[in-house]
Amino acid sequence: MNHSIYSADRTTHLKIVVVALVVGIVVAGFSISARTTSDEGLTQTASTRVMKAGKPVVITSTGNSVVR
Repeated sequence: MNHSIYSADRTTHLKIVVVALVVGIVVAGFSISARTTSDEGLTQTASTRVMKAGKPVVITSTGNSVVR
């Protein structure tokens, strides 16, 4: 067994690449299968009300205290 990546031989590097590839495929497969297929709440209907802007408001005071 090689305990250092620098002194590892070719088969050890190949094993590391294969394990990383398999884990990547498993994670991608799990994330695709865990995705919900229903689009509940993501669709807009024609009964959606539109908010219209009112009159402009002028702010005369910010209410912040002045520290001197």
